[in-house]
Amino acid sequence: MNDTQNDTTDPAQGHNWRLQWPLSTGKCVASADFKHGTDDFQVSEVLDKASIQGENGSGNAGEHLCLRLQKTGDNTEYVARELAAMADFRPFDVSFCGLKDRHAVTWQWFSLYRPGQNDSDADFIARVSEYWPVIDSCRSASKLRRGDHSGNGFRIILRNVDGDRAAIDQALERLAESGAPNYFGPQRFGHNGANLDHALLLNPRSLNRPAKGRSKGRGRGGRSSQDSKNVLYFSAARSWLFNEVLAARVNNGSWCQPMAGEPDEQRVTGPLWGDGGTRATGEQEQLERSAVAANPQLAALFASTRMQPERRPLQLVPQNLNWEWQDSTTLAIEFTLGAGQYATTLLADVFALQDLALSRLTE
Repeated sequence: MNDTQNDTTDPAQGHNWRLQWPLSTGKCVASADFKHGTDDFQVSEVLDKASIQGENGSGNAGEHLCLRLQKTGDNTEYVARELAAMADFRPFDVSFCGLKDRHAVTWQWFSLYRPGQNDSDADFIARVSEYWPVIDSCRSASKLRRGDHSGNGFRIILRNVDGDRAAIDQALERLAESGAPNYFGPQRFGHNGANLDHALLLNPRSLNRPAKGRSKGRGRGGRSSQDSKNVLYFSAARSWLFNEVLAARVNNGSWCQPMAGEPDEQRVTGPLWGDGGTRATGEQEQLERSAVAANPQLAALFASTRMQPERRPLQLVPQNLNWEWQDSTTLAIEFTLGAGQYATTLLADVFALQDLALSRLTE
């Protein structure tokens, strides 16, 4: 597939979007089956209970009831809707820090707006426990917001691993030290890039209009369901352009090294495109604008918005990466990633992964 996408096909017919990007070493060293069962993919949200309660939190103060749930085979938004129905209030009165995979065992915090209902918390928790184990609970003065957690801890079992064991161990040692290119995962773009097709049909000016209160059909934060979809499509476009810039840096070997014009003194970063494009200057600005200019239809979305350019690290470096061979073809891997980073992106730099959960869905 070509490195750039200049397709002018009618977006209703779909583009041939690139959804795989170059690896740090050019190729995988092994193949493996992924998500053989929900127990093979475990995610534990990293969020300190004390930070939820606040400096003066006693565990019983605040208008929001926060629950840490263990869920298996349920996605985050489904659980949030069910909690809202159980509490008999609006879906946007349930909040969480981030979306977790459905095909997994996950431990995650949710907050529910229940002012003045402290005395009935125990009964409500008991009811929730009939559906999901409640691991912990507390009261908070504020709701959980996206990105409040510091990251996620993963325990992943890879099965039918096919490759040289010594080469795999060496590749994992490299991951622990220097990480992998910090691509957004392909799930962000929808099936065959459908979210990007929808993005080409957006009116960017509509995203600048503030929500006018909450009404029927409006979701979290007062947005309508269509507004929320538009934000999803817009975010997909922004993420795809970041991946294209990162791919250019991987191809020229500079993804781990700062270039002249890097705006972040502490990290090597790439652009989350916005009005005005990028905050990079000099040589780095030229590279970023060149990569984005190859996709003028997506780039045009940002010219009419008030979204400010942001930055995202180019390196995805795990914390506390450990692994253990359970037998000659089964590998258990544990690590922690920051919020908004993808475990599949990290592992795909070493393994050609066969996602069995997706295979089951298409059978």
